Amino acid sequence: MAIGRETLENVFKVTNPKWRTAITKVEPNQIVTRGYSQEDLIGNISFSEMVFLLIKGEMPSKKESKLLGAVLVSFCDHGVTPPSTQAARMIASAGSPVHACIAGGLLAFGKNHAGAIERSMKALQEAFHSHESSDDIKTIARNFVDNHLKKGVKIPGFGHRYHNEDPRAKKLIEIACEYDCVGPHTQLAMEIQDILSDMKDIRMNIDGANAGILSDMGFDWRTGTGLFMIGRLPGLISHVYEEKVREPAFRKFFDMEEIYYDGIEERKVSYINFEEARD
Repeated sequence: MAIGRETLENVFKVTNPKWRTAITKVEPNQIVTRGYSQEDLIGNISFSEMVFLLIKGEMPSKKESKLLGAVLVSFCDHGVTPPSTQAARMIASAGSPVHACIAGGLLAFGKNHAGAIERSMKALQEAFHSHESSDDIKTIARNFVDNHLKKGVKIPGFGHRYHNEDPRAKKLIEIACEYDCVGPHTQLAMEIQDILSDMKDIRMNIDGANAGILSDMGFDWRTGTGLFMIGRLPGLISHVYEEKVREPAFRKFFDMEEIYYDGIEERKVSYINFEEARD
C-alpha cells in the first residue's frame, strides 16, 4: 500500500522532531498543560497547585498544595538585607524599567545568596542514596554531620547570620507535621538539627526546612533555586515599586565620606615611543 506524501511528513514530524516538550501543547483555540485544558485549570486550581503540576507533571494532594503554598510564602521577602533586594532597588533608583530591576535582583542570586536551598536539597537527597537501605535516619544523620565536620565544610540549611532560631523554619516544620507531610528528608533534617544543637547550638534555617519538605514532595534538587525565585519574585516587585514611588531618583545608599580609597595615591604616566620600542 502506497504511503502519501502528507502521511510521510507527519511520520517524520513525530519520529524526528526539532523540539520536544511534555509540558504544554498549543493548538488553535486550545492550550493543554500536562494533559489538562487550561480552561479547566483556570479558576479551579491554586497557584501552588499549578506550580506543582508544571514542575512535577502531576497534581498535588490538597495537603501538598497547602504545604507548597506555605513554602512559597516563606520565601517571599527578607527585608532590604539580601543583595538581590539591594540590587533591584539600586537599579530602580537609576530609573530603569521594572523588568530590568527585577532581572537585576534575580541575577544577584548565586552561591552566597539563594544558593543554599539547592545545596541543602542536594545534600539531603544524596545522603539517602549513599547509604544502605537498612540504615536508620539517626545513623544517616550522624554520618552526615561527621563527614561535613571532618571536611571542615559548612552544612547547608543550618545556622543563620541573624537568627539564633529561624522562626520561619520552626513554623514550616509545624505545618508539615500538621499536614502529615513529614517524610524521610525532613526527618533527616530534624535529626541533623538535634545533633548540631547539642554540639554547637546551631539550628535549622528556612533553607534546611524547605529542603526537607520539598525533597519529601519529590522535587529534584535542581529545581530548588527556581522554586525560591518563584517565591521571592513578589518581594522584589514590592521593593522596586516602593523605590520608584517613595524614594528620590538616583539616591545615595551611602555618603562620599563613607568611601575609603586605599589604592596608590598618585603616579604619572610614562609616555612610550612605540616606534622606538619596536626598533
